[in-house]
Amino acid sequence: MCQKQCRDENGFKCHCMSESHQRQLLLASENPQQFMDYFSQEFRNDFLELLRRRFGTKRVHNNIVYNEYISHREHIHMNATQWETLTDFTKWLGREGFCKVDETPKGWYIQYIDRDPETIRRQQEQEKKKKQDLDDEEKTARFIEEQVKRGLEGKEQQEEPVFTELSRESEEEKVVFNLNKGASTSTAAHPKANVLGSSALKAAGTVPTVKRKEPPSNPGQTKKKKSALDEIMQFEEEKKKSTRTDYWLQPDIVVKIITKKLGEKYHKKKAVIKEVIDKYTAVVKTIDSGDRLKLDQTHLETVIPAPGKRVRVLNGGYRGQEATLQGINEKMFSATIIIESGPLKGRQVEGIPYEDISKLA
Repeated sequence: MCQKQCRDENGFKCHCMSESHQRQLLLASENPQQFMDYFSQEFRNDFLELLRRRFGTKRVHNNIVYNEYISHREHIHMNATQWETLTDFTKWLGREGFCKVDETPKGWYIQYIDRDPETIRRQQEQEKKKKQDLDDEEKTARFIEEQVKRGLEGKEQQEEPVFTELSRESEEEKVVFNLNKGASTSTAAHPKANVLGSSALKAAGTVPTVKRKEPPSNPGQTKKKKSALDEIMQFEEEKKKSTRTDYWLQPDIVVKIITKKLGEKYHKKKAVIKEVIDKYTAVVKTIDSGDRLKLDQTHLETVIPAPGKRVRVLNGGYRGQEATLQGINEKMFSATIIIESGPLKGRQVEGIPYEDISKLA
C-alpha cells in the first residue's frame, strides 16, 4: 500500500508510526476492496506471467511455481490478496479457465492454458496440416484399393486356354517328320579320325628323344661346411642377444645416486657397488666420503666414462663382458664398445644403450 521497502524490523516500526503511513491507512479504510482488488490483480498477473515464461504449458506442482515467485524481492504477498491460501488460488485459476488443475496425493498440479492469438493460430495451422496429411493418406489408400480391384477384375476376364485332342481331318494326309542330318555326318567322320590318330601316334613313337645336358657340378661354388666350434659360437651369440632382464646391478662398477630422499649430501654423488642383494638391491660405497648405503636399483643410474676407458656390459646378449668404450652417439643415446673378454674378444658392437654399460671401478 505504501510501496516502501524497509531494511529491518526497526525501520518497519518507524514507518508504521510515520504520518504518511497513517494517512494511507485512512485512505484504505474508506475503500478497502479497491486496494485488495488491485493487489490481487497484480499477484495474479505476475504469477501467470512467471508460469507462462518459465514452464510454458507443462504440468507442474503449484508450490514450485509459488516458491520461485516469492524469491523475487519486489513480489506481492498473498496476505494482501483475496486468497487466503495457495490452494484457494489454485482452485480459482481452474474455475476461471486460466489453468488446468488436478489434485494428487502429492498436492495440486497446474498447467497453463496459452490463449495467445499467435499461439492459437499456430495450433490451428498444425491441426490443419495434420488433417491434410490424413486426407492425402486416405486418398492414396483408396487409389491403391481401386487399382487392386481392377487388377483382380482383369484376371477374371482373361479367357482360359482350351485343350483339344490331336486329330486328322482326312486319313489320306501323310505325316512328315524332318530329321537333322548332322548326326549321320558326324558318325561317318569318326573312323577317319581314329585312323589318323593311330598313325600320328606311331609317327610320334619313331621320333628320337633328346636329353638335356646337366651343368657340371662346381665344387668351388658349394658353401664351406661350418666347424663345430663355429656353430657353438654362433649358438651362444644368438642366445646372449635374446637374453635381457629387468635387473642390471653388478659388483665393482661405478654408479650415480639419483634419489633425493637421502638429502643433498648424496644426491648425484658417485659410488662403487660392493655387494648385490636379491638382484635389485645393492650396497654401495660413496667415492667422496666413503659412506656405505643400501639402495634399490631405481635410485641408481649407470656412469658413462670417456672414450678409451673400460666398462662392463650390464644387460643384453653381452651381459657380464668387459669392454673398452670406443665412442658415444649422443643423438641415439648409445655407445660403441669393443669386447675384451670371452669367446667374442675383439668384436666391435654398436648401438649399446647407455643403461646397459657402466664404468668399471
